[in-house]
Amino acid sequence: MTSLDWAIFVVYFVVILSFALYQSRNNEGVEGYFLGNRRMPWWAIGLSVMATQASAITFIGTTGQAFDDGMEFVQFYLALPFAMVVLCIVFVPIFYRARVFTAYEYLEQRFDGKTRALTGFLFLVSRGMGAGIILYAPAIVLSVILGWDERITILIMALVTVAYTMVGGITAVIWTDVVQMLMVFGGIAVTLLALFANLPEGVGVGDAVYIGGIQEMWRSVDLSWDPTNTYTLWSDLFGGFFLFLAYFGTDQSQVQRYLTATSLKDSRLSLILTAFLKVPMQVLILSIGVLLFVFYHFEEPPLVFSPAEVAAVEESSRAEDFRALEVEQARVHSQRRAATLELLEDRDRGADVAGSRSVIEEYDNQLREIRADAKILVSEVRGTASNDVNYVFPTYIINFIPTGLLGLLIAVIFAAAMSSLDSEITALSSATVMDFYRRWFRPDATDDHYLRVSRLATGF
Repeated sequence: MTSLDWAIFVVYFVVILSFALYQSRNNEGVEGYFLGNRRMPWWAIGLSVMATQASAITFIGTTGQAFDDGMEFVQFYLALPFAMVVLCIVFVPIFYRARVFTAYEYLEQRFDGKTRALTGFLFLVSRGMGAGIILYAPAIVLSVILGWDERITILIMALVTVAYTMVGGITAVIWTDVVQMLMVFGGIAVTLLALFANLPEGVGVGDAVYIGGIQEMWRSVDLSWDPTNTYTLWSDLFGGFFLFLAYFGTDQSQVQRYLTATSLKDSRLSLILTAFLKVPMQVLILSIGVLLFVFYHFEEPPLVFSPAEVAAVEESSRAEDFRALEVEQARVHSQRRAATLELLEDRDRGADVAGSRSVIEEYDNQLREIRADAKILVSEVRGTASNDVNYVFPTYIINFIPTGLLGLLIAVIFAAAMSSLDSEITALSSATVMDFYRRWFRPDATDDHYLRVSRLATGF
């Protein structure tokens, strides 16, 4: 990264912290800290809900998944609008009218204190472990990009996120999520434009779409009933529907968001906004992965994208086997590149391209087999399965994104990680204080006391 990239990166953190502190200046008491005094605008809540779910793993891992498998994963999100409609009709009115701080507080009203305590405890355990994954997974990839020790990356993300969350509470979290979500949208747009700009001269958007279609990478819907297929429309609609109901309807990190709205109508609007923005966003993120697949028809890709896996193999007794696969990949890739350019020329002239398509399909299949053999080799050397999908997108931005934009995209990855982490922190602290500390230990303390304890719980 250049000085300009670092400057953009630092400015991002300064802006996030300043904006969070400014927006939270009017919070009053523990209700202001955990629920923003129930005065947040619906569109900000909706973007915050999206930011909570769209972690750095989504931005990094989903592109890598589409690079290997195409667009079919988008079927999973098609159930989201249906689940949101049910939530708006059934769940949201119950929580909003109960005037609760947490989803589990309602369970005491409906059942008893033991039920509330049990569900709150299960949430704390599961989300506490999940918060660690939210930090650790992107830190591994970011450490490779930045050349840092992963512990430093984790520390920076954690300290900045805890700082603005501890001071500003849910108001700071929602408004920083808005900024971070807008940055994610901007990062998607920048990446798509960069991918098209980096294609060879004479290869346009239509050509890129056409090349991706040769291997049906753009196919988004599988109507089959084959249970061996990972993603089909029917399994994803059914499974996704109930998963989204559970996540958005019972998880405190989501329920807390729409409890901050000024009215029941605004709570519902925030979820509807999420439902109808999330699917297009996911389509665009997956499209980046497919376009990377197209891009590497013209630029030779690494045989394995994970630097750690490559280093492990090169230091082993199987290094010669790995180098032989690299040589074979380079040979087949060169042939595929020439065949792809020839196909596009024939297509522009209106000539028959059926034969050229078959040739490219054969080269694609050969390269898939070579890559599969390389991953088997890595697995044998390391003793664990090779999984380099999280490195496909970072490898591209390091090598092909110009100065300035690289700093922006690194900031976007940090933003995606932090927007999920801050939501987990506020949800964990609200459940700790309201479902346990206030309910079982200090039920008669002052509002100022609960506010101090809430900040301490957030920092802890």
